[in-house]
Amino acid sequence: MKNADIISCICDSIEKGHLNSGSELIKSYYPFQKVEYIKRTYTKADMLSIFQRDHFIDRYSGEKLIFPPVLRILSILYPEDFPFHTNWRYSECHPAYWDLLCTIDHIVPVTKGGSNHKENLVTTSMKRNSAKANFTLEELDWKLQTLDLAEPWDGKLNWFVKMVNENLALLNVSYIRQWNYAVKKGL
Repeated sequence: MKNADIISCICDSIEKGHLNSGSELIKSYYPFQKVEYIKRTYTKADMLSIFQRDHFIDRYSGEKLIFPPVLRILSILYPEDFPFHTNWRYSECHPAYWDLLCTIDHIVPVTKGGSNHKENLVTTSMKRNSAKANFTLEELDWKLQTLDLAEPWDGKLNWFVKMVNENLALLNVSYIRQWNYAVKKGL
């Protein structure tokens, strides 16, 4: 029985005054399964190690992504043309922040029993992370993309290191400083 049909049967039971039947239908066919919350605990260094393992490639689409502070540097240099909003307001951020900024995602969502272990983490874009939310790959009919290592890609990480070394004032921006620390820790 499909989930919508189950809900329809529950509604029919309620209409007939059979609340207990509705409860039994829920328990038998569409039960609530509480999952204990696991705090997502990873540092920028942890994230960087996942990005590097995945070669800054979105594992859901196979597309190249950009190391996060690179986009922030572009926003500093081009505030009108490449805007950034501290609360990620979509209407006030350049679309690259959603399309190209890499983040990590749980293959099996924490809400469905997934762990914080590296084997359950992949690189993806903010856009795909938001779209996937608490769904499994199977529920979305998504697949993990195989990495094509023939064409190396570093997400402009080396460019970031060079820019920071040549423009130390960039380290006055906390976000850039934090990522720079993660890079140095990882080297």
